[in-house]
Amino acid sequence: MAIQNSNRHDFSNKIVLVTGGTGALGRSITKAFLESNATVISSYLNDRETGRTQIDNKSSIQLVKANVTNEEEIEKLVFGVLDKYGRIDILVNVVGAYLGGKTVVELEEKEWDLMMNVNLKSAFLISKHVTRQMISSKYGKIIHVSSKIGLHSEGSDSAYAASKSGLIRLVESLSKETKDLNINVNCIMPSIIDTEANRNAMPNADFNKWVKPEELANVVLFLSSEEAKTITGAAIPTFGVS
Repeated sequence: MAIQNSNRHDFSNKIVLVTGGTGALGRSITKAFLESNATVISSYLNDRETGRTQIDNKSSIQLVKANVTNEEEIEKLVFGVLDKYGRIDILVNVVGAYLGGKTVVELEEKEWDLMMNVNLKSAFLISKHVTRQMISSKYGKIIHVSSKIGLHSEGSDSAYAASKSGLIRLVESLSKETKDLNINVNCIMPSIIDTEANRNAMPNADFNKWVKPEELANVVLFLSSEEAKTITGAAIPTFGVS
């Protein structure tokens, strides 16, 4: 039975792949799609994350364990979805990590590589293999999660800022490559997201200035809808009031 939803979007018969769907933002996006009647497949990396997958204690998402920085695992993930459902209509890539607090002089090579692999290489690989199928279908919606810092570094965040800036350029390039194929490629750029982890890390901050995961999910659903069919190659500011 389809989940009843009160929002205006209806993704019935749409196949949605969410990478990193078990994190705070990923769960909100997954929940929003489920409430809009979509079929949702989510990738996760750590086994300890699987306990987070219940949505409103009513529904569960289909989970696929995959390291999205590894091309073989990406291929397995995508082919598995295609074997079962025949297509991927919407890709939302939520996978990402943050590393800050170090100057360029202090930053280690392995830390630089981590940011490039998790935030940029993963986006390239999942885009590559999902876009190939979308080109065949001549339909698709791709949304990545960049960052406000991808526009302007705040200092002591060079690896993160460079990876998120690179993601914006990847979105621009891919959007031009697919603009005549009924494929939309965009990204959102949040600042600090109001999550339990961020509140614990910054207990003295003004949480009212942070954007909520549910608010970002609403933007993602809009970009995935036909209402946004004229938008492609965009980096959407979703800063809140921070």
